[in-house]
Amino acid sequence: MKELLELLAKAVVDEPDKVNVTVVEGEKSIILQLHVAPDDIGKVIGKQGRIAKAIRTIVKSSAIKEGKKAIVEIID
Repeated sequence: MKELLELLAKAVVDEPDKVNVTVVEGEKSIILQLHVAPDDIGKVIGKQGRIAKAIRTIVKSSAIKEGKKAIVEIID
């Protein structure tokens, strides 16, 4: 899931080399913290949060296949 989130984020931002994903694992859930360049936060979130919602949906569906719950946090 980490690689999937990195791939999706790098496709959206202007500075893909500054994309970083930190994983915090629990028993049944995984928290994925997405770090991007300050100028790219708006691009990752999108208008009215549409891009962020789409990214979260894709990552959550990938997590369900593994029997876990995924939470994506966008951190500046």
